[in-house]
Amino acid sequence: MIGRVRIALVAGVMAMTACVSSQETPSRIPTAAAQPSPAPRLVISLPTLPQAPFPTALARAIHTLWAGFDGKTGIAIARMDGNWVIHERGDELMPQQSVSKLWVAMAVMDAIDRGQLSLDQRVTLTRADLTVFNQPIAAAIGEGSYTTTIADLLDRQMRRSDNTANDFLMRKVGGPQAIRNFIAAKGFGAIRFGPGEKYLQAKTAGLTWRPEYIDNQAFRDARAKLSNEARTAAMDAYIADPPDGASPIAIARALLRLKRGDILSPSSTRYLLNLMSTSITGPQRLHGGVPAGWQFAHKTGTGQEYKGRQAGFNDVAVLTAPDGTSYAVVVMIADTRTPLPKRFEFMQGISATVAAYHQQQ
Repeated sequence: MIGRVRIALVAGVMAMTACVSSQETPSRIPTAAAQPSPAPRLVISLPTLPQAPFPTALARAIHTLWAGFDGKTGIAIARMDGNWVIHERGDELMPQQSVSKLWVAMAVMDAIDRGQLSLDQRVTLTRADLTVFNQPIAAAIGEGSYTTTIADLLDRQMRRSDNTANDFLMRKVGGPQAIRNFIAAKGFGAIRFGPGEKYLQAKTAGLTWRPEYIDNQAFRDARAKLSNEARTAAMDAYIADPPDGASPIAIARALLRLKRGDILSPSSTRYLLNLMSTSITGPQRLHGGVPAGWQFAHKTGTGQEYKGRQAGFNDVAVLTAPDGTSYAVVVMIADTRTPLPKRFEFMQGISATVAAYHQQQ
């Protein structure tokens, strides 16, 4: 349910933009000091889609929300039957964090489509497969091993964002380079894929991965011993040039192509979108602003935090209205100290504004 504060925010922003002429040039929208960047480029042609009028009111509403949030943030919004992408810093590389699990899942489903894997294929994980941070599967592995299926790992990876399940699947299709090759072969554009969770998280913290870090407390203890200068320098370097960086525009386009069925077989498309629509992560992010009756399929991403500063706090989604119209909505907060409630309010404001715009059409 959308809270009263968010309803008031969306209503106010949409009311403010309702009187804007559809002929106004988007480049006239000012850039606020809270989001230092070049002037926003709000329209990018999608020549493969039919022509549709540019939604100036929606662009202004999104810009107002973006400009009022304190942090380095990228946004991209595209409509399935449109020829436009509204974006703010949408062509810059932003840290993906667990959003990158989406490309692993697509590569796995593609391998299934090609007969190289199957959902019921049995696999065994051991303690050597453990990574860092969020890995609920560690309890099942315990001090020994855990035998399960590809389907179970996909469920854990996409619905619960399990890092160990993700990295195991990544290796099953050939490792990081295989995922990069898949991204390139599908023509996704400005989307990088990092070295895997444990190596990415170690480097982001200012560490070099060591096998003993599969004990998460050992990882945290080693990280805690680093100097403030080392932690800050590592985080600065990650945000400036993220090895898992992706542009919000590229992610939005990929999401729409997934929804259209351009990437996977019909059955694999349905399977993956169902996992995304039943995810239990990030209920207070974009999902919190989606009205009843809309379908919502998404993937979150959450980076490390140091002294109140977070590198990567994301949600990327396909929102589908009751009439069947779909929107890709991508919000990537690359760097912020803003408290969680404000981040939630910001993300919910974006998704609620998209829904409000659609319902006014």
